[in-house]
Amino acid sequence: MINPIKLIISLKNNGVDQFVGVPDSVLKHFLSVIPEKKNFISNNEGSAVAYGIGHYLSTKKLPLIYMQNSGLGNAINPLISIAHKKVYSIPLLLLIGWRGSPNSNDEPQHQAQGEVTKSFLKLLGIKFMILNQDKDMSKIKNLVNYAKKNKKTVAILIKNNKIKKILKTKKKKENKSYIKRFNFLEKFLKNIGKKDKIISTTGYTSRELYQLRLNKELNNGKDFYMVGGMGHTSNVALGYALNSKRKVVVLDGDGSLLMHLGSMVNCGVLAKKNYKYVLLNNSCHESVGSQKTLIDKVNLKKLSNAIGFENYIEVKNRKDVDKKIKFFLRSNKKSFMNVKIMNESKSHLKRPKNFLKIKETFIKDSQ
Repeated sequence: MINPIKLIISLKNNGVDQFVGVPDSVLKHFLSVIPEKKNFISNNEGSAVAYGIGHYLSTKKLPLIYMQNSGLGNAINPLISIAHKKVYSIPLLLLIGWRGSPNSNDEPQHQAQGEVTKSFLKLLGIKFMILNQDKDMSKIKNLVNYAKKNKKTVAILIKNNKIKKILKTKKKKENKSYIKRFNFLEKFLKNIGKKDKIISTTGYTSRELYQLRLNKELNNGKDFYMVGGMGHTSNVALGYALNSKRKVVVLDGDGSLLMHLGSMVNCGVLAKKNYKYVLLNNSCHESVGSQKTLIDKVNLKKLSNAIGFENYIEVKNRKDVDKKIKFFLRSNKKSFMNVKIMNESKSHLKRPKNFLKIKETFIKDSQ
């Protein structure tokens, strides 16, 4: 096991004391001990790399950029086109949560990513080490020195369940009048049309929606669960809605919205009245440690109106839920609903498994 405080000390002893990235469940116990003033939570991994490049340009010090291995896809552009040895030759240190590592019992989408992670890093020319226990930290010095000497990106891989829990995750104080996500989804399914389509974001939203389908006789609508591809839910729904007369409802989260915020411009401008966007907003990355997002700094009403949504509905109180859901679904306009939910999810949630069956069921009656 890895003591996260010892890891912080080891990094600091090697001149690394600035942290930036996207929260990950594999790394959450490490992230919980980073000094808040030294930690910058980014919206996506590419932006985190860009911030790290800027940090190096101003300080000549290596930043640590943390992410899960699926985030390498977002990070590749600035890693290759800016930081690469053949371009600006900027040294960076990546800390990567290795979901789906060999011989691990993980979800299918994680296994697919885990199998190619080492090959992907080799293809990118990124020297890496695997950190399994405290004694492996002695190798960090050589890795950092290599990055500095050669002006290249290097990486540390950490498998799931390798980091000790030291501190309790702090949950943000919240308004207790806010609705629980599970309760909102149940009410939502009771009001949705028989032939409506639901595309739900990765994380607890899809899992709670799937659990409701298993536990309750709520069969109206058909679901497509985004078990991966965080931040892309809105555009998957847009691609569907523009080619179908069916009502399409997006169930998204604030972390996902912020990850690829520019995508919402396409949705607002191009979508038609059959496109309905629901933001389940708890102002944090709940499933990976409840780190705060910056969504509360955004005026979502002005944003949604500016990019083309005709209706903005805000749900802050449990008493208003049924009435506002009915108005939202029956509206003949392109609509955005901001639902303030509690930072709380159902325990022991099942995960969607039979992806091919889910896909085939969803695409029936698309027109």
